[in-house]
Amino acid sequence: MALLLQLFLAHIIGDFFLQSTKGIHNKERKKWRSPYLYMHTLLHFLLLLLLTGIPRMSGSFSLSALLYFWKPALVIAVLHLLIDGCKVQFQNIHTRRSWFFIDQGLHLLVLLVVWGAVQNVQLDPTLLTQTKVLAPLTAALFLLTPTSFIIKTVISKWSPSAATLTRAGGSLENAGEVIGILERLLILVFVFLGKWEGVGFLLAAKSVFRFGDLKEAHDMKLTEYVLIGTLLSFGIAMFIALLAQKVSGIMPLAN
Repeated sequence: MALLLQLFLAHIIGDFFLQSTKGIHNKERKKWRSPYLYMHTLLHFLLLLLLTGIPRMSGSFSLSALLYFWKPALVIAVLHLLIDGCKVQFQNIHTRRSWFFIDQGLHLLVLLVVWGAVQNVQLDPTLLTQTKVLAPLTAALFLLTPTSFIIKTVISKWSPSAATLTRAGGSLENAGEVIGILERLLILVFVFLGKWEGVGFLLAAKSVFRFGDLKEAHDMKLTEYVLIGTLLSFGIAMFIALLAQKVSGIMPLAN
């Protein structure tokens, strides 16, 4: 696991701390012809060598220790170059955000695959037959879109009019659904950790921010609509979390 953390640390430093805005703009403008693209790749290669080699040295410089990981580091660096090159080649102003996540996801996948190959990590397909894995995974997936759909269906009879939403100041597109998904996943984590105070803090925090805005709107129906949705979201999340915990047999870590 230490090796995986070293690889991840090298990636974070290289991609987020040692990459200048000037270099990013140059890569986006010149694409494969940008010298920054290749300098960035070389930087990642050197960081990989340093972070994996220096810990192996016993008080004095050792070239063999510094270069012991050079082959896997070269593989990671070359794949990093290809991923970054494809990103700057195919992204545009409308797909920049999507390509950021694709780019970072592929980089992390490369690190995981190389780490697994070096460490000879064997995947265990039987994990998906174990209740302690299936129960939390199923619960997490259920608390995403399925629960959002259930809540929307239940409260659809009370959906506020466009005029009501306008008086309330409007909302970001799909923001309510995203907030609901995040809060339910956090509740799942808190329940498995045995941290019920976290659930209370989450509800209190949402109440402060959400219902403060609703008070300014001076609309009782809208307030009731949001309150029903919130309580449904919290109630379903707690029920599913407790059910998953019971089925999986995983005891709260707080105990």
